[in-house]
Amino acid sequence: MKLNFLSSWAMTLHRLSRTLWLRVSFFALLSVGTAVLALLARNMIPATLQRSVSPEAVLPILTILASGMLAVSTFSLNVMVTAHNAAAGQATPRVHRILLADTTTHTVLAVFIGAFVYALSAIILFKAGLYPEEASVLVLIVTVAVVVLVILALLRWIHHLSDLGSMDATLATIERSTRPCLMRARAVPALGAGILRRDMVLPDEARPILAPATGHVQFIDMAGLQNLCTGTRARLYLYTRPGDYVVKGEVIGHAAGHDDAALERVGAHLTIGAHRTFEQDAGYGLLVLSETAARALSPGINDPGTAIAVICRLENLLLDWAHARPEIEAPLFAGVFLPDTSRTELIENAFGQTARDGAGQIEVAERLRAALLRLSAAPDPALAGAARAMATRALDHAEGALPLASERARLHATGDGISFLP
Repeated sequence: MKLNFLSSWAMTLHRLSRTLWLRVSFFALLSVGTAVLALLARNMIPATLQRSVSPEAVLPILTILASGMLAVSTFSLNVMVTAHNAAAGQATPRVHRILLADTTTHTVLAVFIGAFVYALSAIILFKAGLYPEEASVLVLIVTVAVVVLVILALLRWIHHLSDLGSMDATLATIERSTRPCLMRARAVPALGAGILRRDMVLPDEARPILAPATGHVQFIDMAGLQNLCTGTRARLYLYTRPGDYVVKGEVIGHAAGHDDAALERVGAHLTIGAHRTFEQDAGYGLLVLSETAARALSPGINDPGTAIAVICRLENLLLDWAHARPEIEAPLFAGVFLPDTSRTELIENAFGQTARDGAGQIEVAERLRAALLRLSAAPDPALAGAARAMATRALDHAEGALPLASERARLHATGDGISFLP
């Protein structure tokens, strides 16, 4: 599972699975196919059952189902939009794209709309005379099954609506979206490529690689880039990682041992878009959580409790990341070199805004300092060093923002009660 998203087809399938229209279209096509199947399978129904159910007995049920599901679907879509807008207003506008990928909402809406399409299709086939009377039994059986699915979907939807759009549910959703990408970055350093280090000397014949478009690097097709390195001396050195912003025509790397055709194909294996995504961008989820804390600390909201909850989630994510171990010993794509995940950027994305905006509130500054001190003892030396630097910076912010000497002394004493295992 952690090795997914190293090729473009895996990324494409993942994005398609997170789109609302795909599941709705699937259920709608399935419903139409079920209605047609009832027409084709009418000869398999025993004659005694065929005489017991007439079209007049089935049509009212189909009519109720069609009108009811249309109303429920419209209402559910309105609830979804309202909840998403409320969550974006409370947390950060970036959370809207995360909530749009909610599979529970997709499935429930797909069942509602699919039931509507099925009932409407069956009514049309009955009214057009394409359904013979003997098919009524099969249509009734299928309709009962559809009603059961609708009831189960309604129960699931009611449970889901109990916390849809709430701050706790929004934070949990962001964390669930952040964790897989963050842990993949730890399990497969540099996306499976060789690690590009600052002191690495490039070959003399290396030629520049230019950015094919302007925007954020969303995805790098590592398998496709490796296929371009067919020669024994062919190498690709990329300076950008997913999440970096590039401008069309700027140098984003160098290639050695490639002809002009292969060099031109490098850009085709880079997905560049207007916004950052979660497939390979390890720091994006941390930034979205941090933005939520910054919104909570704004004067208009003034909710330090949410900021503290965000700090706890960020600390948990980064500690889990630091204690995990890489799952590969050698690069999976030996012909490609990329920078590894920057520990400084992880800490900056997670705590930079909170260190500034929460400096004047002792409860937030205290909890932030405790989290950074724990991270400063993490088993990853680079992450620990970045956490210590951020702790010093946060302390400087707080000393300038806290008005009381007693609060400043309390903040300095925060780390005294924290003990760490060796």
